[in-house]
Amino acid sequence: MNKAEGESNMPPIRWLTILGIGEDGVEGLSPAARHLLQAADLVVGGKRHLALAAPLIAGRQMPWPSPMEGGIEAILARRPSPTLVLASGDPFCDGVGAMLAARVPADEFLSLPAPSSFSLALSRLGWKMRQTATISFCGRPLARLAPLLQPGRRVLALSADGTTPSAIAEYLCARGFGRSTLHVMEALGGPRERIRIVAAQDFHTLGECGALNLVAMELVADAGARIIPLATGLPDEFFEHDGQITKREIRAVTLAALAPGAGEILWDVGCGSGSVAIEWMLRHPENIAYGIERDAARAARIARNAAELGVPGLQVVEGRAPDALAGLPAPDAVFLGGGAHLPGMIDSAWHALRPGGRLVANAVVIETEASLFAARERFGGTLTRLSVERLDAIGSLHGFRPALTVTQWAATKP
Repeated sequence: MNKAEGESNMPPIRWLTILGIGEDGVEGLSPAARHLLQAADLVVGGKRHLALAAPLIAGRQMPWPSPMEGGIEAILARRPSPTLVLASGDPFCDGVGAMLAARVPADEFLSLPAPSSFSLALSRLGWKMRQTATISFCGRPLARLAPLLQPGRRVLALSADGTTPSAIAEYLCARGFGRSTLHVMEALGGPRERIRIVAAQDFHTLGECGALNLVAMELVADAGARIIPLATGLPDEFFEHDGQITKREIRAVTLAALAPGAGEILWDVGCGSGSVAIEWMLRHPENIAYGIERDAARAARIARNAAELGVPGLQVVEGRAPDALAGLPAPDAVFLGGGAHLPGMIDSAWHALRPGGRLVANAVVIETEASLFAARERFGGTLTRLSVERLDAIGSLHGFRPALTVTQWAATKP
């Protein structure tokens, strides 16, 4: 007997259907989607989705509660009764699909997508998907747009409501992109579809926008526009600081040693201005950083810098390390910009690291240097001395003035 006793040969029951529906309602559904909608004992969706699907709903209806987690629990409690969840367009394009898939195995649900708002917008504009950045402002701050503001590029933004397009226009003007062209695209794919074109700086002439909309941007930078370069080592003047900042050249080398990977977590201990943590997050939109800073004024400054540079999700932890590190998610990398000489600091950071994680510490005083020499003896790694000289005035002439030499220890945990 090859199968364990009691093990079923039957395929799993796909009791859950996640059905994408567009603004054209049931008219845009395939025959299979129509059948599943009619056969469902319970149909869950937003009020707008339920209204669009109403002609074919035969079972009970349940609008999403607030918060949505209560609705997820109600759906899970119904397993294996036939249940259908409605979503806008493609359920896995910033939709409810991912929330459900995190709780329901893939072999228990069937997803039938409709074209997403992004797909519809691209088809209307004739833009290539791989050459267009996408972003959603549904429950997310507008500041996340900053890294995408690159001259000559295109961006599709899913709006939270009818006020989002004007907020986008105002944001673009404030950052020197006022001549950018905006395509305000409302109710795509339905009978109320409307597309209007306006320059960001002239948005006040457009009038009100419907709640269901998407904004397509063709970015044009004015002279002096605030553009975030793609390289590490952003200019120091990009950051508000009180002198406690890892300077540009040292920061670039530090980021190289930290070696950010997609979706990885950084602890930036002694965060100062937040410059290293911010640049870590700029390397990939799914990167996470925790900035640990004991000074309240600096902690507030870190949050301001993060919002200004488009990574408002940076988690600022106000407190003294190593105690403030307790309870944080295990890091893939740790940067000790200060405090490496404190008792237990290096050990706490090293033991918290995941296997393959990187620890980088910078020192400018001999007490911290001594701690780094000792750490290398225990954990291995490399020691590097970094010196930078900048041209400066010497009377009426000029010469290179050296900055403080930085000793950097970098090690990878086995």
